[in-house]
Amino acid sequence: MRDGFDRNIYYLRLSVTDKCNLRCVYCMPESGVTKLKHEDILSVEEISEIARAAAACGITKVRITGGEPLVRRGIVDICERIAQTDGISEVCLTTNAILLPQFASKLKSAGVNRLNISLDSLNRQTYNEITRVDALSEALAGIDVALGAGFDALKINAVLIGGVNDSEILDLLELTRTNNVNVRLIELMPIGECAEWAESRFISASSVLSLVPELREVGTDGVSKLYTLPDGHGTVGLISPISSHFCPTCNRVRITCDGILKPCLHSKDEINLRGLHGEELEQAMYKAIYDKPLKHELDNGEASAAARNMNAIGG
Repeated sequence: MRDGFDRNIYYLRLSVTDKCNLRCVYCMPESGVTKLKHEDILSVEEISEIARAAAACGITKVRITGGEPLVRRGIVDICERIAQTDGISEVCLTTNAILLPQFASKLKSAGVNRLNISLDSLNRQTYNEITRVDALSEALAGIDVALGAGFDALKINAVLIGGVNDSEILDLLELTRTNNVNVRLIELMPIGECAEWAESRFISASSVLSLVPELREVGTDGVSKLYTLPDGHGTVGLISPISSHFCPTCNRVRITCDGILKPCLHSKDEINLRGLHGEELEQAMYKAIYDKPLKHELDNGEASAAARNMNAIGG
């Protein structure tokens, strides 16, 4: 459907849990988070009903997120139900890959079309520093299993953090030299834990182009500008929500694992969908999508107005 600014909103990012088996520094406080109770989380049946209502409002693509969605009990059933929803033509899932050896084949059979892998470092020490968990080898093994299961167009997402992993930009891009993967480098956003971080932590997409001038632009893919290395098999995606935001063409809304619809990631606006059913649920979603804000204010130097950490919103 079209929002009030005539943007085609067809993409829903649906969180199924706030829990995660990592503790990334830009996502969660070091002391951990107050986990929601089981009864506060959308049930499988509620998720199915929301997916049907979303499809009735013109949503055709659903990305399942968390936290880490693979720690959610019944995640394969959730994926299968969404994939079988009339009107939903694409189901994707974002994961840190640690549990993919257990789930990759099941997700493929359930109808998941594509995986996005969150991988901020290829260095064990740096990975530990960012995630606070020594699990790089497990994540890399999960990626191998996913490729073997037939997920041959993986997107690997790395959030750039100045002074932490920016020295690995070339190493991350080398993954596209011999593999048919899309490595996407994402500008850090001033939200939650990193809202007050020093400006030096924020690495722009343009600095990547300065560092790697041999990158050749080949098009766009949603929110990312696509490039290739000479003789590369895969692609490089640069996502710039701060330095060159994509609000005018934004095509998505988010629903948190406790049933809150966020028309914009960085807005304080939240619409509670729990307890709504049938036409009432559809109308609430329709109005929220139509009223989606024109843009965020992060490019004006402001921090995100979102009142939640990313694990509680959904990546």
